[in-house]
Amino acid sequence: MKDFLSTLGIKSVNAGTSTGQEFLKDESAARITSFTPVDGSEIAEVFTTTRKEYDRVVEKSQEAFKDWRMMPAPKRGEIVRQIGLALRRYKEPLGKLVSYEMGKIYQEGLGEVQEMIDICDFAVGLSRQLYGFTMHSERPQHRMYEQWHPLGPVGIISAFNFPVAVYSWNAMIAAVCGDTVIWKGSEKTPLCGVAVQNIIAEVLKENDLPEGIFGLITGAREAGEWLTADERIPLISATGSIRMGKQVAQIVGARLGKTILELGGNNAIIISSNADLEMAIRAVVFGAVGTAGQRCTSTRRLIIHKDVFDQVRDRLISIYENIKIGNPLEEGTLVGPLIDDDAVGAMQAALKQVKEEGGSVVCGGEVLENMEGHYVKPAICEVQNHYEIVQEETFAPILYLIKYSTLDEAIAYHNGVKQGLSSAIFTLNMREAETFLSHRGSDCGIANINIGTSGAEIGGAFGGEKETGGGRESGSDSWKAYMRRQTNTINWGSELPLSQGIEFDV
Repeated sequence: MKDFLSTLGIKSVNAGTSTGQEFLKDESAARITSFTPVDGSEIAEVFTTTRKEYDRVVEKSQEAFKDWRMMPAPKRGEIVRQIGLALRRYKEPLGKLVSYEMGKIYQEGLGEVQEMIDICDFAVGLSRQLYGFTMHSERPQHRMYEQWHPLGPVGIISAFNFPVAVYSWNAMIAAVCGDTVIWKGSEKTPLCGVAVQNIIAEVLKENDLPEGIFGLITGAREAGEWLTADERIPLISATGSIRMGKQVAQIVGARLGKTILELGGNNAIIISSNADLEMAIRAVVFGAVGTAGQRCTSTRRLIIHKDVFDQVRDRLISIYENIKIGNPLEEGTLVGPLIDDDAVGAMQAALKQVKEEGGSVVCGGEVLENMEGHYVKPAICEVQNHYEIVQEETFAPILYLIKYSTLDEAIAYHNGVKQGLSSAIFTLNMREAETFLSHRGSDCGIANINIGTSGAEIGGAFGGEKETGGGRESGSDSWKAYMRRQTNTINWGSELPLSQGIEFDV
């Protein structure tokens, strides 16, 4: 077994259920085999969570919440600080595991672990900033204020494309807020969940903390359904497809639970005739082919002014023809494999539909049959924005080129999709930039000027509008979603005046 796997405590067969420190393994449970998309070979097996084990994880989470919520927030922050230090120690092996199990290049794997470290740092500071709000009462000798309380056990459902970072965005903030956490990761990357749980378990044991603060379950759709339908879980934070998000919203909404949904993106960059074209092209290439187009913030559509359309297209084609595709752990590789055969098939089906709808594939798109694993050439297509396939998100490296004449037309194209996650415009014209950020501009949760759609920072709340789900996780004041608000009024006088001057004598 590779050294980085053993360093992270990964064995040939692993338990996929944990109450925080103790791993549970029902030998009769089904197993998930993790295959690397690098060459299709088997990495290891993970036992899925049985219903009995699931209930034990939830019960331990409920028990731990009673103590964890009473620990002062800065003390909870100290535990998260130590988790951040542990992640620093394991950054290289965990980054390699992310790359090996998911397929993103090693530098992106390291970057994902760095995001975990960064959110730990952010959460530590946040643990001293869970501020309430004071306001004046209309009644004499009364004080009014708002405060925030922990919710309880929080369920986190994450996707394969960011198998560790998205978990930490949610879990570390939830933890300093006083919540306990139950994580259901993707069945396509189960070893990443086991590895992170091993790292966190070390910290919990060193601090003699109770089980149940950070729990893990493993499985396919059934495990996610247990979590979303469970009335003991007041909040579900789910990252994934729009289809999955709608199902989660219906199930959780039916029991009046809370959700944070971060779903699909159909992200576009507008390139103005006033743009710094080389800067724009650099951002486009990273946004379109980084992680083999499997980011929720990947650049899917490129809306280009007619005066520079041919120049931008030709420059992109020349770059695409020389992109190094291969083993993501090898130095110099820019594009690794897609996650599995289904992803390859979805890309080929999308390219076929482009042609059927009247578009053209001007570059790439081929499956690299001579390479073991799930490798494709990133594709560039000329299309119309209204094409049905362009309106959908294909989780693959396909870049759609769309020509525009006026800024209003470009913004209409940009906003003319169901999704609303990340967006950008490249322009040196102040009026164009400010228009893009105004009420008549981008309708996305993230809007950038002269940087691409991909690569959000920890400090900003991350999420989108429309069918992207409306949720926010990570930075800014997103912590409020992991807590419940309470308004408090204190009468410190000797009388009982009523609000609005009402008189009520008894």
